[in-house]
Amino acid sequence: MGYLILKHVHSGLRWIVLLSLITAVLITFYGYHKKKEFKDIHRIYSSLVLIFSHIQALLGLILYFVSDKVVFSMNSMKTPMLRFFLLEHIILMLIAVILITVGYIKAKNNNDDSARFRKIFIYYLIGLIIIILAIPWPWQQFSAAWI
Repeated sequence: MGYLILKHVHSGLRWIVLLSLITAVLITFYGYHKKKEFKDIHRIYSSLVLIFSHIQALLGLILYFVSDKVVFSMNSMKTPMLRFFLLEHIILMLIAVILITVGYIKAKNNNDDSARFRKIFIYYLIGLIIIILAIPWPWQQFSAAWI
């Protein structure tokens, strides 16, 4: 029962992470190109994206050790679905969360508004692309539920 709840929360939270990341990328792109001032609302929003991605990563790490899709055996590497969840998904997602974190920290430690927008835009965009590549989409042979 707890596993199913955790799985559904992790699956549903992905939409919040994706939408908040897309929005952050668009806002920072606009802010950088229009030479806007980096205000508290930008800092708060980028930190919310960071928090959402960290919560999602934490839930994913818990699922990694309790999911039936993660099988720790040599034969797992021969099966695309098992290999995806054992290695590919978790490694790519952790890289994406690390990039988002680095982008946030670099922007936070910078005093130039343009550089702040640029750092968040670049790191969050790369993180977003990696996340999109690492999501088990329904058209893949090893897809997870949409909810």
